[in-house]
Amino acid sequence: KCTYLEIEQVERTHAVVLSRPAWLWGAEMGANEHGVCVGNEGVWTREPVGEDEALLGMDLVRLALERGSSAREALEVMVALLERYGQGGSCKEEPVPFIYHNTFLLADRAEAWVLETAGRYWAAQRIQEGSRNISNQLSIGQEITAEHEGLRQRAQSQGWWSGRGQFSFAEVFSLPQLPPRMEAAGLRFRAGKELLQQHAGHITAETLMDILRDKASGICVDSEGFRTAGSMVSVLPRDPAVPCVHFFTATPDPSRSVFKPFVFVAGIKPVPQVTSPTFPDDPAKRIPRFQRAVDRRHELYRRHQAALEMMERDQERGQKLLQTLRDLERQGLEGMNELLGGTVAPCPEELADLFFDCVEAEMKFYT
Repeated sequence: KCTYLEIEQVERTHAVVLSRPAWLWGAEMGANEHGVCVGNEGVWTREPVGEDEALLGMDLVRLALERGSSAREALEVMVALLERYGQGGSCKEEPVPFIYHNTFLLADRAEAWVLETAGRYWAAQRIQEGSRNISNQLSIGQEITAEHEGLRQRAQSQGWWSGRGQFSFAEVFSLPQLPPRMEAAGLRFRAGKELLQQHAGHITAETLMDILRDKASGICVDSEGFRTAGSMVSVLPRDPAVPCVHFFTATPDPSRSVFKPFVFVAGIKPVPQVTSPTFPDDPAKRIPRFQRAVDRRHELYRRHQAALEMMERDQERGQKLLQTLRDLERQGLEGMNELLGGTVAPCPEELADLFFDCVEAEMKFYT
């Protein structure tokens, strides 16, 4: 059972860690036990958005992680399901539908891909070197590695492309004008690209955390009806003997949140403090949907929100708390750098408790 559809099950699924809107089945981003990471962004294209309920882009993120043991395999899972079931349905827990298509980043220890969609049509670009970002707009031009077999025929039949000369997916399938509230996508995309280029050749987990916290560029959003609701940074070593490390905030606004490390090992301790409550008569599942609101905040989210309110009221105390949280994050980063560098080899039991312990420590500072 996905958010709106039920699809056929596969024989085996992989262990996953997900950062997801609490009301739906899929995820905005996540990782699996094989070091595959996937994240998505909403886009609007010349193809009409699907009012009918189908797979959400966020369902595709989770399905790719559950069924793909490499970035390429995850991509193949996504495009096969997209072509078969399509994408559609509201992406927001509100009575007024909010519908979009999706662009995705996929990475594993060996390679990375960008996958961009327009309805059931898609184009993918394999990233061979350097850095790559996405931001609410189509960004694959002529550098297409793989595509929907009917992509160019569709563009010609609609009069979007003459069939002559080079074919640019972004040029052909982008809307002449972005929808309201998305005008800043281009600026955000360029800013992200520039920030990554400034650190070319020496990008670390801390570099990416700083970029995700950048408010001037609009990458870190906390206004205009949108907010950065969760953030994730993953380190995927090429050496398969070294574990992948995934850092999650599990709280909104990364500029005032703690990135906490997670490592896949056997017997991971459950973390109920970051698991949202469930409801027997869930308004997201009852038709018509979204007729009433429920409080889906988990315990860490509630305490973090209270701390943000205190920071606004009492700036001096707020700065002290923020410094304490940064110290906590730095300890986690230092520990993980030692693990990644091979200077320490913590026992599996420690790693199994790692994320739980970090969440517990953060919550203590909020009380």
